[in-house]
Amino acid sequence: MHVVIIGSGVAGVSFAEKYRSLSTDAKITLVTRENDGYYSRPLLSRGFSKDDIEQSIILKTFDKLRASGINIISGAEITAINRSDNTLAVTGSCPKKSLQYDKLILAQGSAAFIPPPFRAYRDLFFCLNSLADLKALRKFRQVFLDQNRLNQNKPDQNCQPHWAIIGGGLIGCEVASDLAAVGDKVTLFHAMDSLMERQLTGEDSTLLLQVLQDSGVQVLLNQAVQGFVKQHEKVAVKTDVLTEFDALIIACGFKPNIELAEKAGLEIGRGIKVSQHLETSDKNIYALGDVAQLPNGKLYAFILPIRNQAFWLAEFIAGQEKKPWSPPIFSTKAKVHGFEAAHPYNL
Repeated sequence: MHVVIIGSGVAGVSFAEKYRSLSTDAKITLVTRENDGYYSRPLLSRGFSKDDIEQSIILKTFDKLRASGINIISGAEITAINRSDNTLAVTGSCPKKSLQYDKLILAQGSAAFIPPPFRAYRDLFFCLNSLADLKALRKFRQVFLDQNRLNQNKPDQNCQPHWAIIGGGLIGCEVASDLAAVGDKVTLFHAMDSLMERQLTGEDSTLLLQVLQDSGVQVLLNQAVQGFVKQHEKVAVKTDVLTEFDALIIACGFKPNIELAEKAGLEIGRGIKVSQHLETSDKNIYALGDVAQLPNGKLYAFILPIRNQAFWLAEFIAGQEKKPWSPPIFSTKAKVHGFEAAHPYNL
């Protein structure tokens, strides 16, 4: 049997490794846009305070996964699922332009959500959803660091970049905290009247606000951001005033990558609709992780339940599990320097 997996995040790689351990004779192919290897996405938001992050974030190289008997096609993209003959159209580095599958695992994860009013300004801001995004941000920041080294005998000319971050949810607060920890100036814009209002109690949200402010982050709540303007080397954020920054990061949540499934005619909602056995509306196609919408309407976009889904599905396809998948008990926390919530997070 040939099992093809789309996506090299925690869902896709955890499934591939587990299934390989259970089915030594199966052919397993994992297709990914990535070229850097299997890395820890949660560590992206600590990508400024860790000097060696571009190496330490890699959990396993693709060569190591290949050595374990998993065929990795990196730098490639599946552009179409042909359900009538169980084939996939491939572009990129793959020498073949078509792949056949017996079972297909959709584990493409999610993309940064860009609110519709901001999409016209896409060339003016960064997102942080992948290692490639982090490398772009670090490259931008390095220009300031290099200039400061040239001016080391002129401390009055040294300057740190001033960042605007749009979004006071989990990622926005984590990135703001990490940039402040390395001495950068940060202004955080949030549309609501409290930070991480979906996950935190009012008491913890107030504490988070205080921690960020104490670290030097300027937090602006109840902000209606209208758009952005390029002004010479600066980017201006339009609210009721126009404020200039060196760079802008949009951190307004995530959007499951469901376009491929939708184009193939699979049932979708917020994510790809699956049964309690993680089966899509096509009996030969399953979905995992950020993209999988369970019958209760939920997407379990956290590491522990994603790994749990991946291991369960590997056992199910290998014929070693028959009970439907159920989410494990799990918790999460914000990686904000100096912050510990006093109450459980809302998940």
